[in-house]
Amino acid sequence: MSNKKTNPSYFWSILTMKCPRCRRGTMFNDANTFKTLKLSHIFNMPVTCKVCKQKFDLEDGFWFGTGYVSYALAVAVSVATFIAWIVLIGISTEDNRIFWWLGSNTVILIISQPWLMRMSRVLYIRFFVGYDKNYEKTKPVELN
Repeated sequence: MSNKKTNPSYFWSILTMKCPRCRRGTMFNDANTFKTLKLSHIFNMPVTCKVCKQKFDLEDGFWFGTGYVSYALAVAVSVATFIAWIVLIGISTEDNRIFWWLGSNTVILIISQPWLMRMSRVLYIRFFVGYDKNYEKTKPVELN
């Protein structure tokens, strides 16, 4: 019987919005993005990870870069819905199907925006903080 800890999956830790350093602690106070309808509580995060003590807000204004990540995610969702629309419904110049896609895509983006905004934070911090399998023995990442 092995006493060895398993390394948490990279992609699963992103989808479940876990700390990038230990992949075990939660990045947000409320794990369910859509549980509260108050948009002001979407970004409520602990100051540090409860498991590895990694500071999430690495410097003043750190999260401003997430706007670029959020934009890229919105473009990816739009491309995916457009391809799905072409495959399932098709595009024609003789009717208004493209406008129906535009409306549907807009509704999808508005509904998924809280999740996309959180996901942009999860992805953005991973540019600066990598996984550390020895997180219990090493110091958390700090920007100078």
